[in-house]
Amino acid sequence: MSAPLHKILAPSRRTAVSGVSAALTIASLILVGSFSVVHAAANGTVTFSLDFPNSDPEHYSISVGPDGHVKYECSARISAESEDRDVYAFEFNLTEPTRALIFQLAAEAKYFSGKVDSGNRKLAFTGAKKLVYSDGEHQNAAQYNYSAQPAIQQLTTLFQSLASTLEYGRRLSHEHRYQKLALDDELKSMEDQARRGELSELDAVKPILQKIYDDPAVMNVIRARALRIMDISKSPTGSQ
Repeated sequence: MSAPLHKILAPSRRTAVSGVSAALTIASLILVGSFSVVHAAANGTVTFSLDFPNSDPEHYSISVGPDGHVKYECSARISAESEDRDVYAFEFNLTEPTRALIFQLAAEAKYFSGKVDSGNRKLAFTGAKKLVYSDGEHQNAAQYNYSAQPAIQQLTTLFQSLASTLEYGRRLSHEHRYQKLALDDELKSMEDQARRGELSELDAVKPILQKIYDDPAVMNVIRARALRIMDISKSPTGSQ
């Protein structure tokens, strides 16, 4: 005699239920993973710091909040003619494309939870670098001299170009107040780097550039150079 119909169908039902359960589990994991990335981008802070003895600055850190607000801090010489050092702090807001890129790269780098340094001790020392991700509940930190990971390389380049911009702002503020004749060389170097695309977020230092341009006590050739740099900042490459 053939088996009852419900007994024949039962294994198929169990298989179907198991398949649905597995699919739901996978979907749940995907959603949780997606949520984690969104949660991290919405609530996390990414900080880059560099320590390089006998350089100027010898230390700096850049902290980017989830809303793009930046806190920059450095220990640097007061001027090129002085060995005295001071702590400088500056805050501003990143443009949205740069803020989004930083958190995208941090996600690609798994929020610095794994090994970052290449481990190649034959490479020249270019400063002790550190990337930190924190969101109030978790904190990951990775120290390195050089990393072969593309996301880490891009973050390093971005943060270093941002630091270069902010350092120009720091030096220009000092020179405008105490050494106006030194502004020409500083602005010439800044303009050259800006045109080569080596500086990012030029709008962050626009206030000091505008102040120099508006100052009748500054030579016209210097004021004109400050204006040109502000014009570069209006271009797509100048704001990134």
